Amino acid sequence: MSDTILSIKIDVDTDRGTRIGVPNLLDLFDEFNIKATFLFSLGPDNTGRAIKRIFRPGFLSKVSRTSVVSTYGIRTLLNGVLLPGPHVGRRNEAVMRLARAKGHEVGIHCYDHIRWQDGLARMDRNEVYEEFGKARKEFERIFSEPARTAGSAGWQANSFSLEAYDTAHLLYASDARGTHPFFPRVGGVVYKTPQFPTTLPTLDELLGRPEYAEDRIVAHYLALMAPDKLNVLTVHAEVEGMKKIGLFRSLLEQVRERGIPVKRLDDLADNFLKNPSSIPLCDLVSGTVDGRSGTLAVQA
Repeated sequence: MSDTILSIKIDVDTDRGTRIGVPNLLDLFDEFNIKATFLFSLGPDNTGRAIKRIFRPGFLSKVSRTSVVSTYGIRTLLNGVLLPGPHVGRRNEAVMRLARAKGHEVGIHCYDHIRWQDGLARMDRNEVYEEFGKARKEFERIFSEPARTAGSAGWQANSFSLEAYDTAHLLYASDARGTHPFFPRVGGVVYKTPQFPTTLPTLDELLGRPEYAEDRIVAHYLALMAPDKLNVLTVHAEVEGMKKIGLFRSLLEQVRERGIPVKRLDDLADNFLKNPSSIPLCDLVSGTVDGRSGTLAVQA
């Protein structure tokens, strides 16, 4: 068995991704005997409102590289604009429960994905608590227990959202991009919910770029994984669970061939938290990531 350990976190952004992508991934994980961490969007799917991002640097180049229409579908891109946004939790609670029943970790991605990803920075404390409170309430309705983890839509975080996590007594969170687990510090305040960041690039950050030809992406991922460090891959139900499931399968085949174990993030968090003093403090700042538009939470 390899000394390298991989954790796979699935961000589920849309109604379509929940209905189609999640069942596809559950079947794939069954085939490879993998347990992963699913983070669900739990409220209205207003994906169409993301049109406002056309003014964000890098957004149009990402759209052209990743074929947004074929990835998300016309219906999804009209949600919240020309069509009412379907309520993801109420429409898909059975498949969400199925993920847990199959032994996967489940947690909160957000309530309204677009509102959180595009609006968190402008929300006041009460608005943040209200929005995250809606997600917590819907999670508890579906799973009959409180959420133990959350991973923010669009890797967005600030002092208000971290405070809300602490109030919810989460085991850990995964909001940031970084290299290793850490207790986040913002504005001189240290928050008690540790961050287990995404350490590997996402597939949509690589696709369509000449330096990352699709037939070499699996090898690129394998080269980035290393022993004695955190290896967290965030995949999307709408990408790896649908249009690019074949490419994702190829990666999992190589992971299995090399004997790399895949563990749920909460299992890693439990292990690290046996010795909390081993987890360092790091500033959580706003930064950029190669291949992704806009700013996001980054481990300093």
